[in-house]
Amino acid sequence: MRRGNEANLEDEESLRRYLTNLQGEVDSIALYQGLAQLEAKPEVSSVYRRLAELEQDHAEFWKKRLSAIGHPIPELRTRWRTRTLIWFARRFGPGFVLPIATSLERGGSGDYDTQPEAAAGGLPAAERSHARMIEALAAPAPTLSIAALTRLEGRHQTGTATALRAAVLGANDGLVSNLSLVMGVAGAAMNPHAILVTGLAGLVAGGCAMAMGEWLSVSTSMESYLNEIEVRAEEISQMTTDEREQLARIYRAKGLTEDAAAAMADRMISQHSRVAPQNKEATRVDSFRLRRSAWIAAASSFLLFAIGALFPVLPFFLLSGAEAIVASLVLCALVLFLVGAGTTLFTGRNLLSAGLRQLVIGLAAAGVTFAIGRVVGLAIGV
Repeated sequence: MRRGNEANLEDEESLRRYLTNLQGEVDSIALYQGLAQLEAKPEVSSVYRRLAELEQDHAEFWKKRLSAIGHPIPELRTRWRTRTLIWFARRFGPGFVLPIATSLERGGSGDYDTQPEAAAGGLPAAERSHARMIEALAAPAPTLSIAALTRLEGRHQTGTATALRAAVLGANDGLVSNLSLVMGVAGAAMNPHAILVTGLAGLVAGGCAMAMGEWLSVSTSMESYLNEIEVRAEEISQMTTDEREQLARIYRAKGLTEDAAAAMADRMISQHSRVAPQNKEATRVDSFRLRRSAWIAAASSFLLFAIGALFPVLPFFLLSGAEAIVASLVLCALVLFLVGAGTTLFTGRNLLSAGLRQLVIGLAAAGVTFAIGRVVGLAIGV
């Protein structure tokens, strides 16, 4: 009896999966058919139609699985999400929904990876191929340069400007948050030693939180990149002649001649075949360096936050009472103005207006917390 119950549970689980998968394919068919009707360029429209045909094959695959377990084939309607995407495509053009379609295809391949029936039928590789088609459609018109091809690997470089921007913003976070904290405590009329301890605690706590967040961010990005390299390397062997033809068709629609489009498709596949394994091997060799970069980023984030958070508490080492509060406000006001002025390096805004804007925002935050601290202090009799 127990074995019979387990078998029934397995059948029910399989039925739920098959129905869910069939619904996903029905949605994909409707989406690609809708995009094919809305697309003005014949070459691109034919790609959408081809994708719809392939999704129809997948739907037939799941219908056969349902029939094999004795379940009738349901009449499924497209879900609201698909209807909404088609509506957006009708209003703003097919290109508007391509990033979402890419995400859906990638998610579909991930779901199929864990299902033995789908894996045996080659569905995960097919869904990843569809995602690559959508990515190619969403990309700007390609060139035949190697530099353009290497960008397809997803590598991003950070320059001096990016690092400088992060430094300014990190210090600003520490300054504004700790100034608000110190003014809130000062508003409650606590003694100078308590204010100093609170400010230092805020410096350490905020710095640790920022460091942890930065470490998680860099580590997650690194792990995602490593996984992407693994996926890309695996996908190389799964690229088909049909996919190459679809890529060439897409590039013709983007303005390339027939010969140039064919060459571009060939070079993309060739470049992926050559670069992806190299990236994979280089990433393995440099894995220690990549992991170390997460700790470096965390330490940098802590340091930058701490530098900004130190200014509000500096006067409390030497002064007390109203003098310390005023000195803290004056010092932080000066630094806030300089931070705002420093952001004009990246924004191109007027130096004076940017500095004053930062000054007003920072002091307004401090004023709000000071008022709240005063009310709370009076309420509890501090």
